[in-house]
Amino acid sequence: MSADCCATDDRNDEHNENETPQKLWQVREIQLAAAAGILLAAGFAAGWLGSPVIETVLHLLAAATGGVTFVPGTVRALWRRRIGVGTLMTIALIGALILGQFAEAAMLAFLFSISEALEDYSLSRTRRGLRALLALVPEQVRVLRDGGEVTIAPAELRIGGVMVVRAGERLASDGTVREGQSSVDTSAITGESVPLEIGPGDTVFAGSINGTGVLTVEATATVRDNSLAKVVRIVEDAQQRKGTRQRIADRVSRPLVPGIMILALLIGGLGAVLGDPATWIERALVVLVAAAPCALAISVPVTVIAAVGAASRFGVLVKGGAALEALGAVRTVALDKTGTLTRNAPTVTEIVPAEGITADRVLAVAAALEARSEHPLAAAILAAAPAHQPARDLVTVPGAGLEGMVDGAPARLGKPTWIEPGPLQSEVTRLQEAGTTVAVIEHAGTVLGLIGIRDELRPEAADTVRALRGMGLRVVMLTGDNTRTATALAAQAGLDPADVHAELHPEDKARLITELRGRGGIAMVGDGVNDAPALATADTGIAMGAMGTDVAIDTADIALMGTDLRHLPQAVAHARHARTIMLQNIGLSAAIVLTLVPLAAIGVLGLATVVFIHELAEVFVIGNGVRAGRLRPLPGTAKPEPATAKVAWSRPSGTVA
Repeated sequence: MSADCCATDDRNDEHNENETPQKLWQVREIQLAAAAGILLAAGFAAGWLGSPVIETVLHLLAAATGGVTFVPGTVRALWRRRIGVGTLMTIALIGALILGQFAEAAMLAFLFSISEALEDYSLSRTRRGLRALLALVPEQVRVLRDGGEVTIAPAELRIGGVMVVRAGERLASDGTVREGQSSVDTSAITGESVPLEIGPGDTVFAGSINGTGVLTVEATATVRDNSLAKVVRIVEDAQQRKGTRQRIADRVSRPLVPGIMILALLIGGLGAVLGDPATWIERALVVLVAAAPCALAISVPVTVIAAVGAASRFGVLVKGGAALEALGAVRTVALDKTGTLTRNAPTVTEIVPAEGITADRVLAVAAALEARSEHPLAAAILAAAPAHQPARDLVTVPGAGLEGMVDGAPARLGKPTWIEPGPLQSEVTRLQEAGTTVAVIEHAGTVLGLIGIRDELRPEAADTVRALRGMGLRVVMLTGDNTRTATALAAQAGLDPADVHAELHPEDKARLITELRGRGGIAMVGDGVNDAPALATADTGIAMGAMGTDVAIDTADIALMGTDLRHLPQAVAHARHARTIMLQNIGLSAAIVLTLVPLAAIGVLGLATVVFIHELAEVFVIGNGVRAGRLRPLPGTAKPEPATAKVAWSRPSGTVA
């Protein structure tokens, strides 16, 4: 915490985050504040019983006990030429003691110390909650060595080591499954409650819980550098970044502290010349306390730390206060189609052969052309036709398709705009209107048929769009796919045709984001790689499915660690809630200062009253800020049953699959 906002100006933020969490009453500062409170009450009791000497002694002890929590830090900060709110409080405490106002000094020390102790406790508790993610790593790891199983400490695990993970055990680090079939629960990391089915070749992450099978997993990261450690580091760094309102609070606090000191000197000096010196010096001390911007300066940092830490617990990485604020202020959400609204797993849904041609021949020629292609549509065709002979003299025609030699004759595969489908044109229109991408296959100058490929909509996409709209947000879709296919998928997701922008290049998406920004803040949701220009242009860039993907985490302001799109409206609602709390805290803090200063200057309020009101306000903004760490379920996003794609082979007059 900065010197401008911390009360002691040298508060120790370097607590051991791995220590066992303390109860509130076990915190040393709380114990000292409580002792100061007891001594303060005992002093008042002694005065009521007619023992002024004992009253004075007890109040001096209370002032000393409470002052221990902030005066030494203030002195150290002054030695380094740093002044802050603690400086004002220390001067006021010393001034009250010099003027003989021992009860007021004791009350100031007690209230200020307890508010600071509560602030430290709330911040450390939030950070400990985040670091608790690291506790998901098991205390021991079984690995294969020299033909047998050996149990080692997690810190001894190295990249390439083979872990043996039995049913019900957590994974110690990220890795790739070598052997075994099972399901893993990743809810602690990604926030997704549905277990993932995995097998050889699949990637698994640290902290995941193995289901029923035994897995052997080759480690791809050490425990210090695995995905859990990465999440903790990113969020802790994010908690140090400052949002706009936090920077406003700092900008206000930095000149305000020396300004308050000058104002107090003027009040005390001019008043001493024109009136009773003791009265005006006392008022100067009261003004010093009344104008202290402690609540203002701490209001936003507490909220940011609580909100960012809470977001990480449901699988959303927020990279600092600025990203949190921007997300809370968005009015439009732009969704990429592939991999965001859809599963990014295209499958062949229909094969339409021409008259006199078999579906097997259509698929065989297509598979020959796609045999060495890395395009996502190629994977769908090859999965439908596992046996294939690669085409010769293969040439890629950018933006159109492929051509090569199959069985000694020229063959082509590509878009209907490149290869004229002839009598199958009506089938092309039908497939595209159903949201299917169409590839036309030609061999020896004759159109063999069509292959319909579709990337199915995520089952939660419609619920997500509905939830975002229910929050008053405009939702648009951006895609490079053709307009018919994009419009059909958008209709399934519940989007209006006017909000569909298709056939876009990456630079077109960035340009469109700039145009849409005129209607308010805009968030772009994409994969963090292909959509990088749009993510960078948007007010808030959100990477989808970023778990274990360094590029996605680095390029986006916010990263959804899993692939459940329902986390998006939950993240927006969470950011809005945090932003509201920030505004509440700033408004209250400013109102307190603006009200107390003039009343203190004209003598309406005394030191004890000002201290009580000020510290009560600080305790309130701390408690209010901690509310940003509460996770509230977002209604109306029930997950439907996942759909399964089917392949139908039909004649031109066949039934739509």
